[in-house]
Amino acid sequence: MKITIDNLDGRGAVDYSGALCAGTSLNGDSLKIERVLNAPSRSSGMLDLSGSTLAAPVRRARVVMTSDGGTVLFTGYLATEPERVYAGVASTGPVYRYAFSAVSDEWLLDKQAFVTGGSSLAQGAGLALTTLTERAGSGLFTTTGVAEGRAVGVFAPMQTENWSTNAGRIADAAYAAYRVLDGAVSMQSTGAVTHVLSDGDGTLQIAALKTAAVRELANDVTLSGEIEPAAYIAESFAGDGATAVFQLSEAPFRPKGSAAPLIDDNFADSFDGGVFNPRLWQLSDPGSHLGFGAAGLAMTGGNGFDGQTTLTAIDPVEIGGTLVIEAGSVQLGAGSAGIVCGLYHGATESANCFAGYNVRQAGGATVVVPLVEGVEAGTAFTLVNGHTYTLRIRIHSVESQRVLQAFYTMVDGAIQSFGEGAVEAPASLVFELQDLGAASNAPATVLYDSASAGVVASSPASCAFVAVNSVQLFGSMGYCRVTQTGSAWVASTLADGTKLTRLAGIAGEGVDCTLSATGKVTFFNGRIPVAGEIVTVTYRGRRRAVARLEDAASVAAEAAGGMPGTAQWLGRIVSPRSRSSVDCENAALAVLSSSASRAAAIAGSYEAVNPADIWPGDVLAISRGSETLSVVVRRVEIVAAPACPELLTYRIAFANDWAASLGLKLSEAIATDALLPQTALTSPSNVLANLQQLQIVSTTGSALQVDAGTAPPTGGGFEVRRRDWSFGPGVDQDLVLRSPVRNFSIPREAQAERYFVRMYDGSTPPVYSRFSSAIFTNLPVG
Repeated sequence: MKITIDNLDGRGAVDYSGALCAGTSLNGDSLKIERVLNAPSRSSGMLDLSGSTLAAPVRRARVVMTSDGGTVLFTGYLATEPERVYAGVASTGPVYRYAFSAVSDEWLLDKQAFVTGGSSLAQGAGLALTTLTERAGSGLFTTTGVAEGRAVGVFAPMQTENWSTNAGRIADAAYAAYRVLDGAVSMQSTGAVTHVLSDGDGTLQIAALKTAAVRELANDVTLSGEIEPAAYIAESFAGDGATAVFQLSEAPFRPKGSAAPLIDDNFADSFDGGVFNPRLWQLSDPGSHLGFGAAGLAMTGGNGFDGQTTLTAIDPVEIGGTLVIEAGSVQLGAGSAGIVCGLYHGATESANCFAGYNVRQAGGATVVVPLVEGVEAGTAFTLVNGHTYTLRIRIHSVESQRVLQAFYTMVDGAIQSFGEGAVEAPASLVFELQDLGAASNAPATVLYDSASAGVVASSPASCAFVAVNSVQLFGSMGYCRVTQTGSAWVASTLADGTKLTRLAGIAGEGVDCTLSATGKVTFFNGRIPVAGEIVTVTYRGRRRAVARLEDAASVAAEAAGGMPGTAQWLGRIVSPRSRSSVDCENAALAVLSSSASRAAAIAGSYEAVNPADIWPGDVLAISRGSETLSVVVRRVEIVAAPACPELLTYRIAFANDWAASLGLKLSEAIATDALLPQTALTSPSNVLANLQQLQIVSTTGSALQVDAGTAPPTGGGFEVRRRDWSFGPGVDQDLVLRSPVRNFSIPREAQAERYFVRMYDGSTPPVYSRFSSAIFTNLPVG
């Protein structure tokens, strides 16, 4: 083996091969390279520099190791100064050797200031890894060797972890293997390289193979995930002209990490640098019409074409829960045309704009008009030359989590997928504009409100955020941000039946109220609900995501001898993120695919001399007699012996998924707040659709008139109860009524009431919605 070291002293790479000591490391190996699946590689050895002119290696020196055949086995850097080890006394005096330890190339990326972004949503793992690499150290490494890979459902980098840890999480989630070698980041699917070992043709040395079952099988699996949104709650209060504070019965669900904006850029901060933040934005500007000025982002026109001069956020935006899209200190001049604050589903074209502000000319003036699903809607607003504005779009989806997680596992040598997909949901939108020249407490001007215009029946699960799509825009923008504020949405119904959305935010934004994380709604002076006004807060409850599934065939096979056949296992999903019970069900299916057979949890080792180069993530296809086995390589140690010709011993550790999971990282400590299912399902829950659009149509002192939002299934209807989680045909406790029609009336019993509604079908036993739609009231009775 050849080893070169560049001490960054201007001499370049120097050959240190002749200085390697034989059998003097702690384990007796001359030189060792350790490769671990989806983690940095390490190399260690000992150098004897006595009697030579070679300089002692220094920290940050670059190390390259190649085989005699020219294969690059390791490239990296000395992370620490080599240790001087006393070796004895020679005629010239004391002799010292240098024990060194090097870390592979990603050590450089791990030392960079790490900037997190938003979530990767249903994107290829290759794109997620490339984006992560560019954010950590643009230009340090090439990424042309990163394959597109399988889709990763939801991935959000952890700010407290370094590049290699986050890169490993991406590769794990896609059932792939990454490596950084010779200045290049690469990633390929696990099993892209297969090494066939057979005792029939002599490629398998049976004495060098060791295998063992390291874990019992499991055919009944319970998994917990993150806190998920549960009941669809609509809580109503009566205004009296004096009460300003209303406390919700439960704290609204808030997605993990929602405290920080998804996208946030103060363009004025970039004025001196004059460069758009490459970790946040993708710029398409063939005519150089977007830049910086004293007011922030400067727009000086466009090439006249839609979708060609754009500033697009790198990270997609999940259209879930309550979003606030805001552009501040906006000035738009004469002749302007284009779209600002646009959310696009598909290519950046106006027809694909789910929501945005369309800027155009009308009668010689510049106007902004709400754009909903590619069509102008609501009221056009004429901008005053020289005035600055804040433009906001509020979007509310009753589904906080629109993208399902993807899980992968290897079964009999083939990779299988579980999960993926999107959750359908309607959306409510509000477009509001605030003239910053007006008084700070002046109400924002609402240009479009779904409370009166109607909800969008079907919304995209995720969109690209394009701050500017300049057909021909002239003006400036001080900042823009996208914030996920939780799951709550406040609306009012006035005494005359008029419906309007109540704007939530902070004082000075021209809004109506503020909403705390604990569920306290506080209306500002001048916005307090009047007598006869009904305030309804729509939000989601919260609970721990959990699922329990069994492999019925395995249970039956294990019970064949008259013993109980169930082998239960409980655990928690560590990664990838499992944000819902649906995710947990799909994860349980993935686990059962590898855990429910007696061949589960196989791990072992193999040793080979001078084989083809083997990396973690390769697959060993082992044939021994009539037995065949496909296992994933998890760790490789390459030991160089002091011999000529070259003698490289590969010590290989391998395992299947139940022995050492790859696509799923599990913990045996199930969440303590999980409500564990009492029975195991044999397949993901057979459930009806949730009542996403159930609403109270009207209220009187004697009844609540309810619209379920959808027609019941044949032979089914809607079941109303006073408590949740007790639905079923044989349970009469807490039953209020069953209605076979969409519109029904619930008799009033008290001022403070709680009702839970689920849809059911005509099967035996009936199938219900997964979650309830809840009606909470605090309204006068009489």
